[in-house]
Amino acid sequence: MSSTPFEMPALPAVGEVPATMVAQVVRQDRFGDPAAAFQIEEVETPPIGDDDVLIAVMAAGINYNNVWAARGIPVDVIGMRQKQGEPYDFHVGGSDASGIVWATGKNVTNVAVGDEVIVHPGYWDAADPWIAAGKDPMIAPSARIWGYDTNFGSFAQFCRAQSHQVLPKAEHLSWEAAAAPTLVGTTAYRMLHGWQGNTVQKDDVVLVWGGSGGLGTQAVQLVREAGGIPVAVVSSPERGEHVLSLGAEGWIDRSEFNHWGIPPHWEDAAGQKEWTAGARAFGKAIWDVLGSKRSPNIVFEHPGEATVPTSIFVCEAGGMVVICAGTSGYSATVDLRYHWVRQKRLQGSHGTNDAQAIAYNDLVREGKIDPCVGQVVGFEDVGRVHAEMAAGTLPPGNTVVRVGAAA
Repeated sequence: MSSTPFEMPALPAVGEVPATMVAQVVRQDRFGDPAAAFQIEEVETPPIGDDDVLIAVMAAGINYNNVWAARGIPVDVIGMRQKQGEPYDFHVGGSDASGIVWATGKNVTNVAVGDEVIVHPGYWDAADPWIAAGKDPMIAPSARIWGYDTNFGSFAQFCRAQSHQVLPKAEHLSWEAAAAPTLVGTTAYRMLHGWQGNTVQKDDVVLVWGGSGGLGTQAVQLVREAGGIPVAVVSSPERGEHVLSLGAEGWIDRSEFNHWGIPPHWEDAAGQKEWTAGARAFGKAIWDVLGSKRSPNIVFEHPGEATVPTSIFVCEAGGMVVICAGTSGYSATVDLRYHWVRQKRLQGSHGTNDAQAIAYNDLVREGKIDPCVGQVVGFEDVGRVHAEMAAGTLPPGNTVVRVGAAA
């Protein structure tokens, strides 16, 4: 059920920056349930640096990272930033945005006031020696996820981003659709295209966990766009039908299996036998979808603790399990017998670099990738939908918050 509708104050004239703004704010004394942690407050409009862009937010996407921010687990992002010298005692999250450029720093040349844009979540210090050496900036010590590790994300009238993050909005999309997919889409793009030796190729089988969710819907489409064969794992037949409409070869209902979680220790022969039988049954379900005994060349992971043991088990020899999160927990166990003997890769992946973000955004602008908007909610509902995301009760696709856009 929605909260009492909130009427966003009108914006000033384009280019005129007010001293304060309305935002959905998390504070340390509210850490816990996201429904209570987020509250609407008036805070100062963030100042911008020479290489920054201030954007009037029209819409903002919801991602699991701000479930973590609201809980203060596994990291207190406010305390972390204060230790680094930031003065603010609050967090304004949101890692997906569509909006209008309102002000730019003196060094900014790629966008101008009035441009309609989106923001990708990769954030880093351009002076970082790692980046200066020409290495992937998202692996640099200074790399952050915008709107989670950084303050002044998209759950506010205005957000602050580095200029390299700001990309052109797809002209054919609404504000809400444009805001929906960038974090999950660029994350999925990096996972599938970013790891040399195991990038998705034509006819590769890719197992996609959470295929009907925000991240999974983008992964399914990206695999198909690359000529691969996506097989989705979902939680119900209804969600299975949804992923078929996006191009999945087929789907597996995870609720039909009960071996999830950390397997029994290898010295527990009976427990190991029972767990392995469950994992084999799951692997056979993949074969049944494909109509042949083919195992996934890539397993697209994000649940973590509950599923990584199975992912390693079913992955093809020489294949890759690539993971970007741990929504079911962080203490995953890998049976090294299946890992080293079959020479499988367990690859962490985080965020996006500029090249990957641009490549993904180009696919969206060309109409090749659907943002998969599941629902649009009001600004007052930010806390509620994060709580529903944590509970796994959001509808398929991406949930979007309308901020400054007209209803």
